[in-house]
Amino acid sequence: MSHASSFRALARLLRYAAGYRRRIVAATACSIINKLFDIAPEILIGIAIDVVVNQEQSFVAGLGFVEARDQILVLGVLTFLIWGGESLFEYLYQILWRNLAQRLQSDLRQDAYQHLQRLDMGFFEGNSSGQLVSILNDDVNQLERFLDGGANSLIQVFVTVVAVGAVFVVLSPQIALLAFTPIPIIIWGAFYFQRKAGPVYAEVREKVGELAARLSNNLGGIATIKSFTAEAREAGRLRQASEAYVEANRNAIRISSAFIPVIRMAILLGFLATFILGGLKTLDGSLNVGAYGVLVFLTQRLLWPLTGLAQVIDLFERAMASTRRILDLMRVPVQNDDTGEPLPAPVRGEIRFERLGFHYPASRVGVQDISLTVPAGTTLALVGATGSGKSTLIKLLLRFYQPDRGAIYLDDRRIERLRLSDLRGNIGLVSQEVFLFEGSIRDNIAYGRPEAGVAEVEAAARLAEAWEFIERLPQGLETPVGERGVRLSGGQRQRLSLARALLKDPPVLILDEATSAVDNETEAAIQRSLRHIAHGRTLILIAHRLSTVVQADHIVVIDRGEIAEQGSHAGLLEQNGLYAAQWRVQTGMAD
Repeated sequence: MSHASSFRALARLLRYAAGYRRRIVAATACSIINKLFDIAPEILIGIAIDVVVNQEQSFVAGLGFVEARDQILVLGVLTFLIWGGESLFEYLYQILWRNLAQRLQSDLRQDAYQHLQRLDMGFFEGNSSGQLVSILNDDVNQLERFLDGGANSLIQVFVTVVAVGAVFVVLSPQIALLAFTPIPIIIWGAFYFQRKAGPVYAEVREKVGELAARLSNNLGGIATIKSFTAEAREAGRLRQASEAYVEANRNAIRISSAFIPVIRMAILLGFLATFILGGLKTLDGSLNVGAYGVLVFLTQRLLWPLTGLAQVIDLFERAMASTRRILDLMRVPVQNDDTGEPLPAPVRGEIRFERLGFHYPASRVGVQDISLTVPAGTTLALVGATGSGKSTLIKLLLRFYQPDRGAIYLDDRRIERLRLSDLRGNIGLVSQEVFLFEGSIRDNIAYGRPEAGVAEVEAAARLAEAWEFIERLPQGLETPVGERGVRLSGGQRQRLSLARALLKDPPVLILDEATSAVDNETEAAIQRSLRHIAHGRTLILIAHRLSTVVQADHIVVIDRGEIAEQGSHAGLLEQNGLYAAQWRVQTGMAD
């Protein structure tokens, strides 16, 4: 990775930040003016020396202030104004750069997150949540740190070189040539460092993501870790990830630390050139003593800040490595956008699968040649072994994935031509893996309709057989559920998930293994709810427990991605095939 890639990342960032152009220009202008004011006192010191030595023949005397005392007073007033101006513009550039950093990092994180939400499920299955959180959090913060101080430092180093160089050329072109000789060495060293540091910092960002992924994974599975008494083993794995991050940073530190000592020696050469040659020229009268003072002081002002260039480039490289990761994430193509035809109301809920085929890229499992019609207002049950393709059909219906071939229709309209929000807004999903958000029970039930009143939330909870346990809780609907609903039992979480889908009141409701991981009481409660839920809507049940699907209008048995059998409960028992065999096993009638 060369320095060119870092500048390409910077160019990409500037294109993204086009809307902040005025703020960037204003902040840059304040940084430049502040640095010009910062250099001015060294020039005034040289002029003051000239006044003390030459008095009526000084530079200031030529401006009309003949008396030495008047000259000193004028320099005092100028010094006050310059220091005041420097302080004012330092305040302004800090306000502007810091607010820009905050605004840009916030917008960048929000835009990246919004883009992330639009990506299909295949992307999330191929990328760990820890890596994504690292990009949205740590990488964005790394860019913010550069904008907070590094951008200003780069600008001011450039302004210092140009402004001080101009003063040197005016006072003594010969000394300017010698004093500026180290600058190409310093710049070459900076770019050399940058070229070496680029790949190292990319590795640092990668290790940060791996560490975040490890932490996220372990905290999410803390109950499993404890149940297997694997605390020591997981601590060891985390130690490995943490040490890998430390080692990556150690390599970066080794490169950045070597930069400053080399640059110091280059700076010393420039300072000695000014100090010795300028002194000799002053002694032989070819250089004004005040000008000599200006050159000595400005040499310090010019060269010593360049030692900080290593830290600035360090910040820059880290920030550009982060910028690449953020903007690369935002460049991942969106397979499903929200453009398309509106879904005409009222939605009847008829669903049709036509010769549908799909395979997951990694495992090559999926479904093939599925043709199936679900009339509006009827109940379809999908049954079959784990991995047979039942849930895949639902993911395709919700457009989590695009089919390889065939089509799906909702009310005789191909779903890929519909607005995604219209499609998903008319389908409710109750999954086996219930996810509850941090907040109250009421917040989670009303997740699909935040504007719903208490009475509507209560009605949905009653329909889902959840109201009885909610009433017993000390805070009722306002009871916090904890992260991922950890304060509730599995059955309680499942009932809240059902209530959440019912409050949405969709014309199509899908229960994907909603009773597979609950107790008998919860299953019985959900079964009672189904009698009311199915009325007036299309219901799709995916179940292992065949007792759940007995009352379904149509039952389809999926085996290895294909329809193996279909019919009513009684008809499938008469066929004496896969469904009948499974029924006998579950009811204890198997031989």
